[in-house]
Amino acid sequence: DARAGQLVSSGVAQDGRVAIALPNGVGHHEWVFATWKAGATPCIIPHRLPANELSEIIALATPAAIIGTEARQSGDAVFIAGDSPLPVRQATPPRQPASSWKIVASGGSTGRPKLIVDRGPAELTAGLEGIIDLLGIPRDGTVLNAGPLYHNGPFLFSNLALIAGSRVVGMNRFDPEEWLKLVERERVEWCFLVPTMMHRIWSLPAEVRLAYDISSLKRIVHMAAACPVWLKSAWIDWLGPDRVFEGYAGTETPGTTISGAEWLKKPGSVGRVAPDTITVRGPDGLECQPGEIGEIFFPPTSADRFHYIGSAPTLDASGRVSLGDMGYIDPDGYLYLADRRTDMIIRGGANIYPAEIEAAFDEHPAVAGAAAIGLPCEEFGHRVHVILQVRAGNEVPIKNVIAFAADRLAAYKRPETYEIIDGPLRDDAGKIRRSALRDERIEWLRTGKPFQQAIER
Repeated sequence: DARAGQLVSSGVAQDGRVAIALPNGVGHHEWVFATWKAGATPCIIPHRLPANELSEIIALATPAAIIGTEARQSGDAVFIAGDSPLPVRQATPPRQPASSWKIVASGGSTGRPKLIVDRGPAELTAGLEGIIDLLGIPRDGTVLNAGPLYHNGPFLFSNLALIAGSRVVGMNRFDPEEWLKLVERERVEWCFLVPTMMHRIWSLPAEVRLAYDISSLKRIVHMAAACPVWLKSAWIDWLGPDRVFEGYAGTETPGTTISGAEWLKKPGSVGRVAPDTITVRGPDGLECQPGEIGEIFFPPTSADRFHYIGSAPTLDASGRVSLGDMGYIDPDGYLYLADRRTDMIIRGGANIYPAEIEAAFDEHPAVAGAAAIGLPCEEFGHRVHVILQVRAGNEVPIKNVIAFAADRLAAYKRPETYEIIDGPLRDDAGKIRRSALRDERIEWLRTGKPFQQAIER
């Protein structure tokens, strides 16, 4: 109540927006709930972003207030330090629930950030109750949040757990052994993970992983990236099929779910498609036959529920939404993911858009062109690899170019390997054929061919 009053007295109006750029912690939840109490919409954004990227996101959000750890100014927005002293509690004028309950920041396919506005009201609806029940979030238990609260999954599930009456134990930063310690010490019952976290936990020495008592854990739910079949199988062998649950969806779409027991009958599937939801379509827009790979589309209602700022969703002629995923549906109605249609790089469950990385390098005066691609990585699924074309006569040390881009890119977007080439990256039409570049280098990895002037960060 006190924080809500602070927001109202700072000029946050009904249905106003509050940008929350805070690290994981009690304060993040405190300000989110205060925003809802004030009849406003929280816009969750990463707190550690380069200044120019953060400024772009805040400019798109046009918030009435910015809650953060460092003073930020944008338009008429009021900055409030996240750890500011709690004001004297006073009666807050009653407000109606905000017409949109959350805004999530995301990268854009053009290299520019975008915001996804959920038009669902800021109140406990039957839909949110259904998510709580479907995923088995306990209503009076203990939930562990292992991910950053500026990502949709951790934000959604940890706050739903609080709404359901559970206690949420948060991690400031994910560490695999610390995760095991917390599950044991806090008797955690439920947790959301991404496959990269699962991989890091599984990669601990067996004697370390098995030294902790995690018998309290009733369910882990994983999504946000494709989980390798071998890793999923290993977790099911470890925890048992009843405790491993998978979901597939986007921030703005319905999706599929599959239990561990069901997955054992359909290894590699992300779940059975409900009627009138997901379809797989070919380039002609027609539905693919069972087993035929095509682009995955979600129903038009997905577009109706969400509003985009800074970008637009990919829609077909009938208004269906695509996330750029390719896949197929088997004769029994189970969905399998095949690959990405777009050039998006998914690293540890985080979406990274090549255009943004390339734009950062293109600013350097010695760089004539840059192409960012995702190459296979055992731990994160993909690693960012950048191919650089250096201007003739510019013998700039690569470490200078790397440092230049580091000032413009968040840490998880920075390339792990670099390659310098002599020839042009773009074709006669001015296009970068990232798929061809990626396929060529994957073949080089397979055959052991060395890259031209390859450099590791």
